[in-house]
Amino acid sequence: MTRSAWIGLGVVIGMTVLAVLMAGGMRFPAPRPAITTAASPVIITPGRTVRAVNVYASATEPYLRRGVSGIPARVYVPNSSDGTVDVIDPISRLVITHFPVGSVPHHITPSWDLNQLYVDNTSANTLTVIDPHTSLPVETIRIADPYNLYFTPDGKAAIVVAERLNRLDVYDWSTWTLLFSVPVPWPGVDHLDFSADGHIVLTSAEFSGAMVKVDLTRRMVVGYAYVGGLPVDVRLAPDGSVFYVANQSRHGVSVLDPERMEEITFIPTGLGAHGLALSRDARLLYVSNRLAGTISVIDLAARRVTATWDVGGSPDMMQVSPDGRELWASNRFGHTVSVIDSSNGLVLDRIEVGESPHGLTYFPQPGLISLGHNGVYR
Repeated sequence: MTRSAWIGLGVVIGMTVLAVLMAGGMRFPAPRPAITTAASPVIITPGRTVRAVNVYASATEPYLRRGVSGIPARVYVPNSSDGTVDVIDPISRLVITHFPVGSVPHHITPSWDLNQLYVDNTSANTLTVIDPHTSLPVETIRIADPYNLYFTPDGKAAIVVAERLNRLDVYDWSTWTLLFSVPVPWPGVDHLDFSADGHIVLTSAEFSGAMVKVDLTRRMVVGYAYVGGLPVDVRLAPDGSVFYVANQSRHGVSVLDPERMEEITFIPTGLGAHGLALSRDARLLYVSNRLAGTISVIDLAARRVTATWDVGGSPDMMQVSPDGRELWASNRFGHTVSVIDSSNGLVLDRIEVGESPHGLTYFPQPGLISLGHNGVYR
């Protein structure tokens, strides 16, 4: 079934489940502990959600660390309908390599140590490993339902977001041995981010309108918030105090307090708000409004939209160039990637790729580590 079909089905199911639960006096089932599938040590030290000066400080400078400075700059584009990857030279803006991967690739994820890239082939139940030095695939790993992929901030574990299985699977990243799974009792788990100290995950359950709080130390769901609509992409604020959540049927961004698990404000952006990306200085949040064909710019200090750019197409997942001057966006309902001037929203180029391009990544990037997805750096 296509992702758009899943979304439509999810809306119907979510509304039905919500009505039943509300009639019974509850909106959602009570959180439940994780199923331990293998013995494992504590992965992350316990602690409360904490504030920080800037969790993205290492990724705000426009230079690369020594370990990746020799890797050629490329934009890797997964084409979900084609089961292929296009590799673009961002200087010439030409596709220089094209190769098949598994069926329905959704995102291309930089590894925690920035040494590899993983193509998340959801329906094939595989990860295709790409060597960024050559921009070519080198290995295939069998993994159940890798819709999305993240890494704990300490680098010890990989978290596979198994959307159709409604769970987070936590692996020993060095061996890809499954350590434990956390069932998410709401449909549509797909995007997440970590608290500043790394022990808490906040994940969207898209088809239920819920945001779910998972304690990785206790290996269980410990809270939730009902924000309604179809929550998708998630990003921690630079100071670690709140999370921003794009909602594609409420057409804007929730600001969520992770301690109280409450929406403290909502910022309207545009029809089909879907993907989030930070500016190079981490002062602005770009929001792709997939149905409107626009990108909104949120000033994080003021928590308000300062500009909305008409870029056309169906902008989905985005990446900022290392120098911060360009914003690259896949057009989900077509077969192009847009290159956008990040200062004024002018579309500089459109590049032909495969069908239904999704979670592209521009690599390498500034930062010490990758937390995964299509490139979230700290």
